[in-house]
Amino acid sequence: MKTIRLGAACLNQTPLAWEENCEHILAAIAAAREVEVAVLCLPELCISGYGCEDTFFATGVQDTALEVLAEIVPATTGMVVSLGLPLKVDGVIFNACALACDGKLLGFVGKQFLAGDGIHYEPRWFKPWAAGEVREVAWAGKPLPIGDLLFDCGGVVIGMEICRDAWVDNRPGRQLAARGADILLNPSASHFAFAKQEIRRGLVLDGSREFHVSYAYANLLGNESGRAIFDGGTLLASRGEMLAVGPRFSFADYRLATADVDIEATRRDRAESGRARRAGATVENSFQLPRPSAAREPTQADDWDSSPPPKEEEFARAVPLALFDYLRKSQAGGVVVSLSGGADSAAVATMVWLMVQTATAEVGRSQFVGKLSCIAGLDDALDSPALTRRILSCVYQATRNSSETTFQSAKAVAEAIGAEFLHWNVDAMVDGYVELVSQAVGRKLSWEQDDLALQNIQARSRGPGAWLVANLRGALLLATSNRSEAAVGYATMDGDTCGGLSPIAGIDKAFLIEWLRWMETTGPAGVGPLPALAAVNRQQPTAELRPPSHGQTDEGDLMPYRVLDAIERAAIRDRLMPLEVYESVRKQLKEVDPTQLGQWVERFFRLWCRNQWKRERYAPSFHLDDENLDPKTWCRFPILSGGFERELEELRECLQ
Repeated sequence: MKTIRLGAACLNQTPLAWEENCEHILAAIAAAREVEVAVLCLPELCISGYGCEDTFFATGVQDTALEVLAEIVPATTGMVVSLGLPLKVDGVIFNACALACDGKLLGFVGKQFLAGDGIHYEPRWFKPWAAGEVREVAWAGKPLPIGDLLFDCGGVVIGMEICRDAWVDNRPGRQLAARGADILLNPSASHFAFAKQEIRRGLVLDGSREFHVSYAYANLLGNESGRAIFDGGTLLASRGEMLAVGPRFSFADYRLATADVDIEATRRDRAESGRARRAGATVENSFQLPRPSAAREPTQADDWDSSPPPKEEEFARAVPLALFDYLRKSQAGGVVVSLSGGADSAAVATMVWLMVQTATAEVGRSQFVGKLSCIAGLDDALDSPALTRRILSCVYQATRNSSETTFQSAKAVAEAIGAEFLHWNVDAMVDGYVELVSQAVGRKLSWEQDDLALQNIQARSRGPGAWLVANLRGALLLATSNRSEAAVGYATMDGDTCGGLSPIAGIDKAFLIEWLRWMETTGPAGVGPLPALAAVNRQQPTAELRPPSHGQTDEGDLMPYRVLDAIERAAIRDRLMPLEVYESVRKQLKEVDPTQLGQWVERFFRLWCRNQWKRERYAPSFHLDDENLDPKTWCRFPILSGGFERELEELRECLQ
């Protein structure tokens, strides 16, 4: 038996934060050495950060990445470590990964399959490396190989699949294994999406089984650059068996997972498969990988994540981590939420509360406070409610159309989570604007004639007060719009869209309502429920912008949210035309009147086309699944278009 201790570490990196990124890398290497890891896999582009965007083109960024690599390599004495960085070769930039061995650099591997869909734009900055190609690049005045390489370290052969390389049918790992790889490393920057971890597990298990290798997968962690969330979740497998699973959604700078693998066993499997060994470029090195002095229990996932967790649990973990990183990396002095007493704002405030609960439970109050030192008055002697109050200010701004129900609901939620609760009435500002414009246009504005304008001015009159509180605190104002309402523009620009960050703009309203009920009664593992949300969950969602006698509800203004979300998925996610959407949704919602459904489909398409300009202006949002509507990261649509007139006419003819 030839046992090697394999390690993989997730890292919380920041684009262009050279010193901090280097510190996290060195800390992970030190932690791995302490537990006798021989081969350590670190995430993709971990030196520069994955989300550098167009600064990848900057020669200074490329040069600095190499400088930092030179600082890290000596720390790899006694082990093998993968280190990701952008690398220019013959005037072309590649997404590359260096392999350092016992304090020396052996060479670089180039990523062969670039991620260019949805949230990813890698082909904008990088070129794919050609399979089988090997070149040279200068390093410290000497040539080093780069390309489709294997590395033989004292008889143990190591290869790499870089992130997307493992997601394609003709993944490079198959060829690397045929050339004699014992271990495959997968440095990744795989963004979070609901249920995605199970897909990753399948790729790692299948690779280790089919290729007869031991496999190490390392992902990024946290909100790296603003929109994408990386959930960590390192994976180590061998011979089709998952040996170790690192924690996800950690608030730490890095998390290390380890497992012992038997090199001779995978070689026997490969020999028994009868596959002939293929030729290919291999970098030879005499360094003998160290053997562990004693057996070590492999790393296991947290209990809540040991089996596929429910969507509600993942949502309750992903957004608080993203908020925490956004706060500390933006150096904001806290958070302000315009708390209306309804579902959306309650969900956003609850996420801030969950951030405090989950972060302090994992890293402790002292480290939590240290990471958020930009917020005045934070002290590790404070309990969780006091910490929340220092961080979160909630503002309720009433008009004559607001109800006592929503006021009490907002107050109950704010008190339950420990937030500061401010409230005032904005009728004087609304009346002032209405009177000013009435005089200018020469007539009195009325609900009969000016319904939409009178609704919007109320929402917009709340914006300045919320911004003022945020400015006083040096805080981040969180917008509260959700994805369903973004799809149809059911939001007032410069009103409820006010904010520098929109945490729930990537999630649909129907799920959000379900999640709030789950939070009221169950809540995430280790935290539990928030019963005060009952005051929110009892209500029918309403903007409260018309007089109470109008009986305004959100679904009355639009359509039932379950219908809206079904139409949106068919139209935007599945890219169906109006008649196809109607036919698809009709099969799902057989109880809905066909004529009414057809009218709702037409209404959706008209509102979708009319309101792209709003989606272009929304504050940055978190990417949560592959149904995102954010035009900056996922769903591009023209601001001006023909509005599907031909297709809608076809739908109307079908309904006659």
